[in-house]
Amino acid sequence: MTGDVRVLERSVEEVMAIYGYARMEEATMKTKQPSQQAEMAERIRAAVEKNPRKMTLQLARDLGVPEVEVIRAFPTDRVMELDIAQWQDLLQSFEALRSVRVLVSNGAATIEVDGQFGGFSKAGEFFNVQTETLDMHIRWQQLAAVFAVEKPGHMDGTATRSFQFFDQTGAAAFKVFLNFGGPISLEQKAQFIELRNKFRR
Repeated sequence: MTGDVRVLERSVEEVMAIYGYARMEEATMKTKQPSQQAEMAERIRAAVEKNPRKMTLQLARDLGVPEVEVIRAFPTDRVMELDIAQWQDLLQSFEALRSVRVLVSNGAATIEVDGQFGGFSKAGEFFNVQTETLDMHIRWQQLAAVFAVEKPGHMDGTATRSFQFFDQTGAAAFKVFLNFGGPISLEQKAQFIELRNKFRR
C-alpha cells in the first residue's frame, strides 16, 4: 500500500512538473506573439515606404498578409479608418460624388467600372446599388472595415483618393475611387475630405 502511495505521489509530482512546464511554454508563446506581430508590422511599413506606388493587393501577396494590414500600415496622413457601423450612410453619400470608379478583385480577376451610386435598396443579405451605370449587390454583413485612402497611382504616380471596404478576412471587398489615372478636381477633393471627416472612426 505504501509503495502504491509513493507511486501516486511521484505521479502527482510528475504531473505538476509537466503542467508547470506547459504553463511556462504557454507564457513563452504569449510573450513571443506580440514581438512577432511587431516585427511583421514593421516589415509591412517598410514595404509601403519603399514602394508607395505599388498596388496594395500585390504588396499583401508579397508579404503573405491580408490586404487590410497593408492599408493600416500607411502613414497617418494618407489613411484614416472610418466607422464601419455607418457603412450604409457612407455608401448612400457616394451618390453626390457623381461618376466614380469601382474596383472589385478576387484571386482570378479584377473589374473596374465607372458609374454613379444610387437606386439603393435592401433584399435579404444584399444591399443593392442599381443605376444605369452601376449594378452592385453587396453582402453588407461581411463588411468589417473601411478606410479613406490617399495613394500615389501605381501607373503614373498621380495621387488617388478612394474609399476602400474590407471583409472579415481582411481582403478587399470593393474600392471606390474619386479619381483614377488623372488629377482630382477641387470639388471632388473637398467632397473626399468632408466624407472622411464625417465618417471617421
